[in-house]
Amino acid sequence: MDFAHEIISWYLVHKRDLPWRDTTDAYIIWLSEIILQQTRVEQGMPYFYKFREAYPTVADFANAAEDDILKLWQGLGYYSRGRNMHKAARQVMEQFDGEFPRSYRQLVTLKGIGEYTAAAIASFAGNEAQAVVDGNVFRLLSRYFGITEPINSTKGKKLFTELANKLIDKERPGLYNQAAMEFGSLQCRPKNPLCETCPLRLTCYAFTHKQTEQLPVKLKTQKIRTRYFNYIVAVKNDEIVIHRRGPNDIWQNLHEFPLFETETELTVHDLVNLPEFKAAFGEVSIEKISPPVKHILSHQKLITRFIELGTFSEGFLQSNRWKYVSFKQLEELAQPKLIFGFLKNFSKLSSN
Repeated sequence: MDFAHEIISWYLVHKRDLPWRDTTDAYIIWLSEIILQQTRVEQGMPYFYKFREAYPTVADFANAAEDDILKLWQGLGYYSRGRNMHKAARQVMEQFDGEFPRSYRQLVTLKGIGEYTAAAIASFAGNEAQAVVDGNVFRLLSRYFGITEPINSTKGKKLFTELANKLIDKERPGLYNQAAMEFGSLQCRPKNPLCETCPLRLTCYAFTHKQTEQLPVKLKTQKIRTRYFNYIVAVKNDEIVIHRRGPNDIWQNLHEFPLFETETELTVHDLVNLPEFKAAFGEVSIEKISPPVKHILSHQKLITRFIELGTFSEGFLQSNRWKYVSFKQLEELAQPKLIFGFLKNFSKLSSN
């Protein structure tokens, strides 16, 4: 049996029963593919069900408010995916008369859909012979064929994509793509691959040369940037001060507390004496300071603390940077994980 047939034979026995695998509806497949980007299946599954129920058609998605989409997305991370999906859904309504495209050529014109996602949708929904090359497939091909070209280099991506397109089963491209991705996820795992039960082991370069730990090769990513976030929790008359994040940074359009970002970790005394802090809150009393919490993003490390104020002035109202909302309103607003994680244990909220 050749590589493609071996992978498919394994898949038909070992595949997981996932709700998006028994449909050729391009819209449903798109939902699953975007939600599962950089997300584990077990984490993404509840979100898939929530979005499918809330927006059963692409028209429903396009007509939704962005705030509602972001609220439903809350906790999944990489919020730009949700915003891009909203734009893509509107593109489908405007450019394709509400029918979600199934061809690779059309799919890559949609916001947030790159070569990988377009290939996945085109092969699963339209049976188009486009190879899907995700992290699982990179790993499988690198190990099996002994390819040392870095998978995240320009040359490497081209090499692996060309190889994947040569290997694909032209008669059953969707089935082959599902099989290759599943094989890489369950059998040829990143750590502790199941080599002893692998049907490909006798012809696998990495197994026969004891190189499973060395392959695939990946170039070092850019340096991690450290940022210091000081969130100010200010409550008055059962209302709390928040603001909405702007563009060109993480968590665009999500809601958070007043934020003072510093280049280094300041003492609270130094923080409250900063001119910009005094202009916003004047002389303050401190009720509680949370221990610093580390939050890791793809290329950033956030060192975050929450400072709960007792007394404060309201100089911030003059600039309209921040505003008061009720606790009930707050629950309806999309927030970064750091914020709604804090609010789960916030005593003043839980008592209302």
